[in-house]
Amino acid sequence: MPAKTYTNAEFYDAEGKFQGDKAKQAYWDMFARFGYPVPQTLQKGMWVLDFGMKDFVRCGMAGIFWYNDQVNSYFGHEIFLLPGQMIAEHAHQATSKGKAKMEAWHVRHGMIYTFGEGEETKPCPVKLPDSQLDGGISVKNCTPLQPGEVASLQRATARHFMIAGPEGAVVTEYGTFHDMDGLVFTNPKAKL
Repeated sequence: MPAKTYTNAEFYDAEGKFQGDKAKQAYWDMFARFGYPVPQTLQKGMWVLDFGMKDFVRCGMAGIFWYNDQVNSYFGHEIFLLPGQMIAEHAHQATSKGKAKMEAWHVRHGMIYTFGEGEETKPCPVKLPDSQLDGGISVKNCTPLQPGEVASLQRATARHFMIAGPEGAVVTEYGTFHDMDGLVFTNPKAKL
């Protein structure tokens, strides 16, 4: 079954308010296509967001924090991206609760393009969202990852983002403790 193509109109009401339930349904449909299991924990705990950008189909995500342990500094997170969807570029800083978060990504279904520091990849293998081109993207070194492949940040405070391939993606993130206060977006308009 091919991936569905979405429009932003499907996820915002007439006043422009983000419709989280409709967004979740798009991910449930993607999970069914991938054969990805949806336990009750995921049904209850999955969150969706558009980073306040009003461009959910191109800059948004869903996820669940399976575990986040400050004392022992480890973190388990599942990232869900619809086809062509981008996580807004960001970095992690140290806070009073812990060091800057280090992370690695393990693609389970679909594929992703990870972007980080380093020499710009030319030509860029994927279209970058127009909503992010004016101040939302500063790193342009791209590494495509297929199912089963793993990559990590070059350093804990490095700016980074990812974009799903044409089928969407399910990505497991392994990381150190995640303090949301240390999350800093490149785009000043982006927010949780």
